[in-house]
Amino acid sequence: MKQSSQSALPAPLIFSGGEPVRSPREWREKRRGEIRELFRTHIYGHSPAAGTYLQTFKVLSETPRALGGTATRRQIAMTFEGPGGARTIGLLMFVPERVTRPAPVFLLLDNRMESGLYRDRDAGSGFWPAEEIVKRGYAAAALSLPDVSPDRDGALQEGTQGIFPASLRTDDSWGAIATWAWAGSRALDYLETDPDVDAARAAVVGHSRGGKTALWCGAEDERFALVVSNNSGSTGAALARTTRGEKIADINQSFPYWFCENYKRYSGRENDLPVDQHELLALMAPRLVYVSSATDDAWADPDSEFAACVAAEPVFALLGRSGVGASEIPPPETPLHSGSIGYHLRTGRHDLTPYDWKCFMDFADRHYPLAAMSTLAG
Repeated sequence: MKQSSQSALPAPLIFSGGEPVRSPREWREKRRGEIRELFRTHIYGHSPAAGTYLQTFKVLSETPRALGGTATRRQIAMTFEGPGGARTIGLLMFVPERVTRPAPVFLLLDNRMESGLYRDRDAGSGFWPAEEIVKRGYAAAALSLPDVSPDRDGALQEGTQGIFPASLRTDDSWGAIATWAWAGSRALDYLETDPDVDAARAAVVGHSRGGKTALWCGAEDERFALVVSNNSGSTGAALARTTRGEKIADINQSFPYWFCENYKRYSGRENDLPVDQHELLALMAPRLVYVSSATDDAWADPDSEFAACVAAEPVFALLGRSGVGASEIPPPETPLHSGSIGYHLRTGRHDLTPYDWKCFMDFADRHYPLAAMSTLAG
């Protein structure tokens, strides 16, 4: 990793007017909002404000002793109603059956899942190992991103965006990533109502495009205690200015509907972008954020993903938290878990694996208050 490249990055602790951020209060009350607004205006777009839609939740089914008797399986319908009609999104979850307290929860923003509303599959997979998550004392929830908004160009109004008037769309309106992130926050709205879930210890997780979504979800919604990005690459955890993988022009050409229209102005002009992705990670401070990479995933550029973690550290330090704790990318299978920014590099390809999940849960075990951790009885 070339440390000298960080000198050209936007400075998260310098106000837009050029003055330095001198205190945690100045970060919380002003600078954080400045940076988030830049990401909204130039990259991800503005999402609808609270009060512009109605939402209701309904538990469609509840099946005790799922996953070999270790969990209760729930399917929840989340319905949203706006001027353009109503849309229903499914949330699938498994809650540990034998818990002494409400369980902390991992919410997967799943870009591979079938419909989450009427799924028959009773178990997880390597991509979403619900059995292992439950065994560790966590609830496992998954939201199907294609249910929220179809992952293809020209289809935004077919999904949840359809409940809002298309005529209001402007160059800084939300794209698919922000739509999926908005739905992740609505899933947390439901989780806050579930007595078996400790929503104050909710982690949002995503892989690839889902990892980009998880980061923006955590930046927009400070209720998430832990934000996890796996192999998210361009416009996720990887720095735009230094990446040797996918660039802004590449991602805008392949997925023009993921971001707001303004983002297209920066294709081939990374250095003109007023923010970079280390500032997205910094928006999580002082909460927990985790970035994971894979050795064979050059398109996501692990070096640039790790460099963003290093460059986000000053904000965490200002708020009294340690960062990733290293200046050089670690060897594969050597997780960095001591600070509030977690990181690991895994051997292998672009994927979300049981090893990744183990690292995420190890990190949560270490940093969530141990006295309040849910424990399996017996």
